[in-house]
Amino acid sequence: MTENNTDEDKQEHEPYHKGVNSVRFRKLQKKIRKHVSWAIRDFNMIEEGDVVMVCISGGKDSYTLLDILLFLKRIAPVNFEVVAVNLDQKQPGFPDHILPEYLNQQGIPHYILEKDTYSIVKSVVPEGKTYCSACSRLRRGSLYGFAKQIGATKIALGHHRDDILATFFLNLFHGGSIKAMPPKLLSDDKQNVLIRPLAYVEEKDIIKYARYKDFPIIPCGLCGSQTNLQRAAINEMLREWDNAHPQRLASIFKGIQNVAPSQLADRELFDFEKLTLDRDNEERLFEGDNIQVGQTDELEDIGLPTQPKVKTFNPKYANKEGIIPTVNPIL
Repeated sequence: MTENNTDEDKQEHEPYHKGVNSVRFRKLQKKIRKHVSWAIRDFNMIEEGDVVMVCISGGKDSYTLLDILLFLKRIAPVNFEVVAVNLDQKQPGFPDHILPEYLNQQGIPHYILEKDTYSIVKSVVPEGKTYCSACSRLRRGSLYGFAKQIGATKIALGHHRDDILATFFLNLFHGGSIKAMPPKLLSDDKQNVLIRPLAYVEEKDIIKYARYKDFPIIPCGLCGSQTNLQRAAINEMLREWDNAHPQRLASIFKGIQNVAPSQLADRELFDFEKLTLDRDNEERLFEGDNIQVGQTDELEDIGLPTQPKVKTFNPKYANKEGIIPTVNPIL
């Protein structure tokens, strides 16, 4: 590591030494709480009497989610309960003491589910292939079933805004579809409702928050240090965009909340086949200087005018705002 990089790392970590009593932390905490509250409100994620099962993995995202929800539980206008659940999949080297110690120390009700899905994945996934898909399905099935077993009414996942954007581009670039992770989802079997309260929160804010709180992060790469190269490449692209154009990711996320089906090409979402004209009898003349007419005989045969009228164009009177009108503008 170069000396410059070391200095940069030192500068980056210096503010965190002051801990949760610093002004910077309080501002960051207020920002994240506000964004989580907005997401919960916008998508009606948590309702009176809900039991929210927070899936906690030991990573920065799920720790932050759990911490914020426990705070909101104390001040929210509705009453709800929070329970943490971790699935110990028995990956080699997994430090299985960290989460129970942390949760007990914080007085957080929790369950640790022990299930050797790692061996199952290793046995069914061909050599050289990534484990992520099979591992995810097994984990999801276990957690969904357990939520119903204990009577949890919502399953809270730690996916943040950048996860949603990365999934959007993965599907766009590699799956030929426009879809991402919705902030709220009913499972296919309609047995569980999933919520993503961090949907409006940027990953870089979560990274800072976890450093301030000094969560006992469990290192990733537990599945044989496998890397999902496509997602890693997308994440790197998003980081580069964020550094070069700070508002770009916010604009893209706003875009997936502002979908215009008639401006896309999905025939299931918009009925293009039944589009019909509904013209009035008002004559609209071309506003310009002149119209050149060619092949008048052919125009007559078609039944089209050979001497269309022209109206003098004056931008001053184009419309009430003085702006030249457009049809289906891109922006």
